[in-house]
Amino acid sequence: MLRLEGLSKRFGKFVAVDNISLEVNPGEIFGFLGPNGAGKTTTLKMIAGLWRPSSGNIYVNGIDLSVDPVGAKRLLGYIPERPFLYQKLTGKEFLTFICAAYGIRGSEGEGRIEELLELFELTHFADELIESYSHGMKQRLVIAAALLHQPQLLIIDEPMVGLDPKGAQLIKNLLQQQAQQGMAIFMSTHTLYLAQELCHRIAIIHKGALVALGTMQELREMATSQDSQLEAIFLKLTTQSPGTEKDKNAINSET
Repeated sequence: MLRLEGLSKRFGKFVAVDNISLEVNPGEIFGFLGPNGAGKTTTLKMIAGLWRPSSGNIYVNGIDLSVDPVGAKRLLGYIPERPFLYQKLTGKEFLTFICAAYGIRGSEGEGRIEELLELFELTHFADELIESYSHGMKQRLVIAAALLHQPQLLIIDEPMVGLDPKGAQLIKNLLQQQAQQGMAIFMSTHTLYLAQELCHRIAIIHKGALVALGTMQELREMATSQDSQLEAIFLKLTTQSPGTEKDKNAINSET
């Protein structure tokens, strides 16, 4: 569903993403981890079509993003860590606007909006201005908007930011259900227990380069470790690769 081939991004002489190649399959929750400054968010922005790669290719269900960006973007939903919302719209108006952007109109759009408002427990706040929403409510609204057009690929940067335990559990259940229905999910997070709980496979990048990719058991073998927790394996794999001491303590920071 998602294929990256030799993906790189340079800002002047600085290499933010360095020759990354990987694939994400339909029905797979794929974790994308790395220390501070590793290139995670830069990679997600390129996949979402917000930034152009310096080199390499991105394919969404076989569609080359550089050749047919509209076709590729129709198949994906993107949830950034810091989403932009129109504060003076109501929740329902915002979702109606997103529907129009994807060409979803009439009863089809209205039905999807009502369904997602109910799913994310926002029905009673649908006619309230977004500026009155709590941070967690805004996060749920953004996720609802990303799902309106029923994407085949979901790109998520820090999905649990600002969510209370109930909201976090709702999102975890939703991601698992969507994957079971065939959606591919590409998720960047610094919450390592979440990645361990949800992800079928995990890629770890460090200083822009891919240093490990596989299931939890495969990552243990790469790290020559019997640790049951991803945190210990993550630390070992990222400190084995070339880096500085400060990189070792940067797990909980965003790219």
